Amino acid sequence: MGAQQWIAMVVLCATFFQLCRAVDSSADDKLLSLPGQPRVSFQQYAGYVTVDKSQNRALFFYFVEAETDPASKPLVLWLNGGPGCSSVGAGAFSEHGPFRPSDGGSLVRNDYSWNKEANMLYLESPAGVGFSYSANQSFYDLVNDTITAQDNFVFLQNWFLKFPEYKNRDLFIAGESYAGHYVPQLADLIVKSGIKFNLKGVALGNPLLEFSTDFNSKGDFYWSHGLISNPTYELLNAVCNTSQLWRERIGGSSLSASCSKVSDQIDAEIPGAIDPYDVTANVCLSSGASLLGAQNNPLTPRSRLFSSAESLQEVLSQQVCSLGDNSSSQENIFFFFGLFIGFCFLPRMQKAQENIDLCVQEETFVYLNRKDVQESFHVKLVGTQQWTLCSSVVQYDLRNLEIPTIDVVGSLVNSGIRVLVYSGDQDSVIPFTGSRTLVEGLAKQLGLNTTVPYTAWLEDKQVSLLHIIKK
Repeated sequence: MGAQQWIAMVVLCATFFQLCRAVDSSADDKLLSLPGQPRVSFQQYAGYVTVDKSQNRALFFYFVEAETDPASKPLVLWLNGGPGCSSVGAGAFSEHGPFRPSDGGSLVRNDYSWNKEANMLYLESPAGVGFSYSANQSFYDLVNDTITAQDNFVFLQNWFLKFPEYKNRDLFIAGESYAGHYVPQLADLIVKSGIKFNLKGVALGNPLLEFSTDFNSKGDFYWSHGLISNPTYELLNAVCNTSQLWRERIGGSSLSASCSKVSDQIDAEIPGAIDPYDVTANVCLSSGASLLGAQNNPLTPRSRLFSSAESLQEVLSQQVCSLGDNSSSQENIFFFFGLFIGFCFLPRMQKAQENIDLCVQEETFVYLNRKDVQESFHVKLVGTQQWTLCSSVVQYDLRNLEIPTIDVVGSLVNSGIRVLVYSGDQDSVIPFTGSRTLVEGLAKQLGLNTTVPYTAWLEDKQVSLLHIIKK
């Protein structure tokens, strides 16, 4: 055998070894149990996936298999917005993951966990968010949508090497708020790449899809919910509307005189004790946004990041999964717009509301910064001293907020990817009125026909939501 043949043999063996090691490495990420966790039968994993070896940039994930029969359930990738906020701290431990921290330091089961219906993959993205990191910290100086989408794409490719049994599983990508950018942009990359990820659909909750429409709807929302006075509403309409106000805020320079006047009026009339993600909800009184590290992110609230919408998201989970199970290949362009009035499964939610922990975000901050918890999660703290809900190191290019993604959503629909847009009607950050306007305009543009008219969705004879379905 010649020297070149020997070299080729060595290279092939090394490549085979690396591939085998990548496939088997999911065992290194397996969690035996989290501190304070109740006993469960499903498997959990947490760890890192490298997305740029030369820069030593890696994204942290928390993966929870479905409670029952995970081999038959779809895979859902969840992305929180911000930009720059944690999918583990917000999505997994405050919204729809299997556990929630309690004030006693232990974990309690979440009766509305999405892993009842799907295998849930929570990704902290971009690097610098949560436990994700870049050893080359100059990366944080200017991060944008293009970088985030590309890193998320590479993450998925490499994650499937760790978990090859999920490579052909039905895949859904879901997120909320600024994930109205993250989710469509990642899905678009997948579609255009031609790589067979078996992407079936995306779900967008109160998403930022088009800056002017979404942000201008805030003024109408404030006024219609009694949060601002008539004179302030008139100022918004005549002097400086909410999209102009936010455009000046993210521009970095001082506000114009007209917008400064409007801003002062709004700040004077809307107290900090109102949760902008659910204007009717109570808030945690023990601490504010500074503890959570949310002050630099335009789409995060001042106190409690997310409203108690467990049953709303349970409906989303069931809708997404049912799309994968029940839609025929001839009807795979599915568009749903839900205006959630109250909560779905109302009797169950009324019971759950009695036990809502308003300080779950603060308790999550304490829990995820415990040394024993970080050791269980296989965490590496690189360039930071602690986990925060929203990154204080990532300098995100906020001009990207003005990049419209509604047309990307339309492109996904035309590609056969099913899309679910759902909106809570008490969210003042990205109000449902803007989403409704954008979705209806897109439906007309694509020539989609209404298959289920605007109607109430009843649960035990109570109105849970209003919805419309178009194909």
